[in-house]
Amino acid sequence: MKLLVIEDEPGLMESIEAYFTEDGNICETAADFAAAMTKVNLYRYDCIILDITLPDGNGLEILKQIKAGQHSDGILIISAKNALDDRLTGLDLGADDYLTKPFHLSELRARVAAIVRRKTFNGNNILQFNEIWVDLVAKEVKVQDSAIKLTPKEYALLLYFIANKGKVVSKNAIAEHLWGDSMDITDNFDFIYSHIKNLRKKMIEAGSSDYIHAAYGMGYKFSEK
Repeated sequence: MKLLVIEDEPGLMESIEAYFTEDGNICETAADFAAAMTKVNLYRYDCIILDITLPDGNGLEILKQIKAGQHSDGILIISAKNALDDRLTGLDLGADDYLTKPFHLSELRARVAAIVRRKTFNGNNILQFNEIWVDLVAKEVKVQDSAIKLTPKEYALLLYFIANKGKVVSKNAIAEHLWGDSMDITDNFDFIYSHIKNLRKKMIEAGSSDYIHAAYGMGYKFSEK
């Protein structure tokens, strides 16, 4: 998953970032309103963990901006116990869920994962594309009945392709999603070619058809043709 944490408490922000990063996710951070607005105006995320109270603005304005742009980022509001009105306003504005501070990081992860499954994979724990089966909870991939051992990046790449099946995705979009927003300034995508080559090899050797097609000058398309 590619996440954005908007939180002005350094200790909490760093704990959330470390927790999700250790689990193999890309986790960007913003500690104030201005930095958060820059992020949400430039990049897209699977889920945004949004603190409403920020030192230089209100998180609800960030939520309004995202919704005004008709972006599909998941939004999980985190707020203090006494911020019930703001939480309800956030849900009315289109937030997907909220969590009251203090909370366990394991619950935060479960809530974020549920939002991403609901928005990207219709709430399913098992994802199927023809002979390919993905257990989103166990993070296991099978082709028919043959299990495949993928690296975290290969697994994330496969999910990104399936989530965007039938669409051409640019090399830049793949790089941003799997390695973070700093990748938008690179002009060398050799590392992407390597991961795609390895993923394709493992899938075909397990008995899968080759669904990864290069779209010359544009990127890649995951489809039957």
